[in-house]
Amino acid sequence: MPIIETIDVYRVRIPLVYPFRTAYGCDDAVEPVLVRMSGGGLFGWGESQAFQGPTYCPEFGAGIFVTVRNMLAPALIGQAVDTGDDLQRRLACFKGNPFAKATLDTAWWDLYARMRNEPLWKSLGGVREVVDVGADFGAMETIDALLGKIDEALKAGYKRVKLKFCPGWDVNMVHAVRTTFPKGTFHIDCNSAYRLSDVDMFKRLDRYNLAMIEQPLMHDDLVDHATLAKQIDTPICLDESVNSVEKARKALEIKACGWMNVKPGRVGGMTPAAQITEMCASAGIPCWVGGMLESGVGASHCMALATLPNMKYPGDVFPSSRFFKRDLTNAELVLSGPSQMTLPKGHGLGAEPDPEMLERLTVEHASLRA
Repeated sequence: MPIIETIDVYRVRIPLVYPFRTAYGCDDAVEPVLVRMSGGGLFGWGESQAFQGPTYCPEFGAGIFVTVRNMLAPALIGQAVDTGDDLQRRLACFKGNPFAKATLDTAWWDLYARMRNEPLWKSLGGVREVVDVGADFGAMETIDALLGKIDEALKAGYKRVKLKFCPGWDVNMVHAVRTTFPKGTFHIDCNSAYRLSDVDMFKRLDRYNLAMIEQPLMHDDLVDHATLAKQIDTPICLDESVNSVEKARKALEIKACGWMNVKPGRVGGMTPAAQITEMCASAGIPCWVGGMLESGVGASHCMALATLPNMKYPGDVFPSSRFFKRDLTNAELVLSGPSQMTLPKGHGLGAEPDPEMLERLTVEHASLRA
């Protein structure tokens, strides 16, 4: 690999077509941080999606931008970074901050794939060029409105539907969904809204034949998830609790989950994400790719990750029109078939920001040069 010559860091604000409601709040826009890394006459794009405040996790858009600009990018500028592991070692002295590290790791992988003259998913070790994706619905004004959206998704051929689950939008909602759609594949995402003391409610959910219960307990917990897993029949899927390879290892050792959601941003980039999927495969735990309302750049990284062998469930990768009136990228993501997306055939990621959109939506920009 050549020396990394420039790193441009952008914090952008992209309005959503409608507010996104979850157990931790409501967002009308997202603030991803994007990185353009260049060297040897080529470049790569990376993204770490983030919300405007530290709600999903301790990191947020403005904080990620400062961390990348002031700390992480200077550690790589002027260096020849040969592998993803090498990049992670150079950033290891900075504690935590996986979303900030992911901006650089994902950009490096795009640059690496371009240098190899192959699509990113092949460089990563993917085994398929078409990936399954699912539908995802947050809390809505009424259950009837939700049922209407689910009906549209199932008629469109979606193979599974994720339902946001939170106090006031919980068991009664699931009952209505399962009663209306007895054969559909559904799972719920709790976004860490509950505690182990809610075990009786989770036992009630066993009757609804859910594919999994995603992140029911505290965002940084493993032990209580392991306890809950022994008391209910529905598999638990960990999301927020696994933000590193080490946390994944510990979760597997104590049998805290039956599924693992892997997001490149949450775990520090494509390098640790691929390691986690391999570790889970060895333990017999299937994985799937989660989403954070990424622009086409971040979503394309998620699609590449979804091509790995142990990705066994339709991912949270959506057509651009699902969340944005206009995507940030030069080519909007679209379905290539019912509940499917096809990976690009060109070199690298296959997506990059549209210059005019990037300029219009950028809140902050910094350029570092060797």
